[in-house]
Amino acid sequence: MEKIKVGIIGPGNIGLDLLNKIQRSPLLEVATIVGIAESKGIEYARERGIDASAEGIGHLLEIEGIKIAFDCTSASAHLVNGPLLKDKGIFTLDLTPAAIGPFTVPAVNLTDEMLEQPNLNMVTCAGQATTPIVYAINQAANVKYAEVISSISSKSAGPGTRANIDEFTVTTKKALMDVGGADNAKVIIVLNPAEPPIYMRNTIYTIVENPDIDAIKKSVDSMVEQIKEYVPGYRYLLEPIIQNNIVTTMIEVEGLGDYLPVYSGNLDIITAAAVHTAEKYAGKLMGGAK
Repeated sequence: MEKIKVGIIGPGNIGLDLLNKIQRSPLLEVATIVGIAESKGIEYARERGIDASAEGIGHLLEIEGIKIAFDCTSASAHLVNGPLLKDKGIFTLDLTPAAIGPFTVPAVNLTDEMLEQPNLNMVTCAGQATTPIVYAINQAANVKYAEVISSISSKSAGPGTRANIDEFTVTTKKALMDVGGADNAKVIIVLNPAEPPIYMRNTIYTIVENPDIDAIKKSVDSMVEQIKEYVPGYRYLLEPIIQNNIVTTMIEVEGLGDYLPVYSGNLDIITAAAVHTAEKYAGKLMGGAK
């Protein structure tokens, strides 16, 4: 079966993790990975037999047959790249906080209607890890307020993450409300320099209107199992507990170790979500293949 050609923009940590995941995909193949300068990432791709260019998005747009693009650059760069890809008719998965297209969290809102959009935003690593939990709690208890503290190893935070901290917090907050259903939200990110490096850890506080812990736990348990289908290292650190009307949940994400070590679960969850979404789109192009 012929695979769907994809292109990757940005040969950094996220782009190279995507490259490894896509090479295992039964539906996708990497046609090119591009950056704006010669780099270790470009060299890494070439060593693996992948077309790689330092000529930027222009090189990608010249290659015939690319149906899907992953933009792993920055919010400001995607504001330029997004319209170019749309004009070319390339379905785009935005792994920056630019949010040109709608927020996409596969376990919550990946519908056929979403796959008709030209550009989907994968929110942020914290957005992928915590929005589904807020959504699940909201389904059972009506979340009035959600507060997330997302801690990641400083070693897994590349230049793109560090340059987009403000956009990261704003985008994640919006996803907690727009997709998760919280009436209001707050997001804090911590870059932890601990040695040995920590796994990604997310503490989720919610103030709820209907504090039925059994209903909440049943809803969240189901959501965790859905996410584990495409992020095997997603798990509880603390199952939902309640005090008065405040629910506390803690989630840890262990990566697969595709490009960076397993402590980089923050990369793994957003790249895994993006590949899962791309495979759903590819299946649709191929007439419903799974």
